[in-house]
Amino acid sequence: MATIKPFRAIRYDQEKIDHINHVISQPYDRVRYGLQDEYYALSDYNVTRIIKGKEFDSDSDADNVYTRAKGFLNQWLKDGILLREDKPAFYVYHQTFPLPSGKTITRKAFICAFELAGFEEGIVLPHEKTHAGPKIDRLNLTRATETYFGNIFMLYPDSENRIDALFDQAINRPPDIEAEELHEKDVLHKVWFVTDPVIIEQVNDEMAPKNNLIIADGHHRYETALTYQEEMQNKFPDAPPAAGFNHRMVAMVSMSNPGLTILPTHRLIFDYQKMGSKTILEKAADYFAVEKLSNRADLEEKMAQGVDQFGKFGFACQEGYYLLTLNKPEILDSLAPERAQAWRDLDVSILHKLLLSHIMDIDEKKIDNLENIKYLRDPDMGYDEVEKSGTSYLFILNATRIEQVTACTDVGEKMPQKSTDFYPKIVTGFAMLPVSPDERL
Repeated sequence: MATIKPFRAIRYDQEKIDHINHVISQPYDRVRYGLQDEYYALSDYNVTRIIKGKEFDSDSDADNVYTRAKGFLNQWLKDGILLREDKPAFYVYHQTFPLPSGKTITRKAFICAFELAGFEEGIVLPHEKTHAGPKIDRLNLTRATETYFGNIFMLYPDSENRIDALFDQAINRPPDIEAEELHEKDVLHKVWFVTDPVIIEQVNDEMAPKNNLIIADGHHRYETALTYQEEMQNKFPDAPPAAGFNHRMVAMVSMSNPGLTILPTHRLIFDYQKMGSKTILEKAADYFAVEKLSNRADLEEKMAQGVDQFGKFGFACQEGYYLLTLNKPEILDSLAPERAQAWRDLDVSILHKLLLSHIMDIDEKKIDNLENIKYLRDPDMGYDEVEKSGTSYLFILNATRIEQVTACTDVGEKMPQKSTDFYPKIVTGFAMLPVSPDERL
């Protein structure tokens, strides 16, 4: 049973800031490559100062990114930059954006307080592996601020999009927030506060019987919330189920939403010394049809033609561009006999297990630890790196499809890291969920 609740959010008072665009940000794990500095420059009140604050050599136990985050939150509340809603609300969240084809679509979501459920309960299912480092960081931030700032991006089954239809009735008016975020400038964000108790009850009733919800983005944050919940339950054993720390702020998106978009994540292998491109291609020919192409455009056109096909990869090196098409899929049966067929049918699984580990002899632990590998949404940097370096290799992938995600979660398989890139990201800063020990939902 999936239990969701409206909540009294902390949010920016738009009359106290110069523009909402200047205080929102990408999720914390996207704040890199100079983006942190850009957000800092936008506003003294940008949420990045809390979710991904700057570190300094002088940091100590008494003064660090987490204590400063707590200080920003408390000071902004005191100064009225942030306010607390009077009424519990669901926050309907639409993102309108263009596809590469030029078509414009809208992905509909709603932000709520989700009652945490362990994976063993079958209400929430993960689809990717996680690593310890990000979870420790997020846990320290939660301990310091007792607030959730970013959302878990959660997919829920709703074949008829009944919940979206209910919210559509409630938002027949201009949005309460309209924004564009610095990094993904082609995305228009609109947020409506829905406090109507009738709509809230209807949405709760629709959601209650659902299970097999899938974490699309935010696996580390969800697991962190479970750890924090356990800590707080041990400290406050008499706290009721309605206690704030038993919940996590979540952006819910229907699996049937026509705006649900997954982008591919390409792999750049750099400073690779074991073998050259000629040897890699010769070994790959044992399992793949290898086709030499004249340029990048031809490679990307071939990949686009095979978007719904199995086992197609682009390979770029200093010697040129190649299309690799798997012609011996049975090799995955011997390389990963313990895995379900749904996992073996993933291009990312074929890439990691066959091409990187088996053919190029890269230790799987090094892949997991992000050693000599970069994950790229935009392959331009990868092509540039390959052109400059004879020890760098770029693998181009097509996007994982939503039916592949559900196939893996249905059989309890976790996909390799960075198997999916749901676009656009759920922006941070529209609503914040307090989860202090005395908070009740």
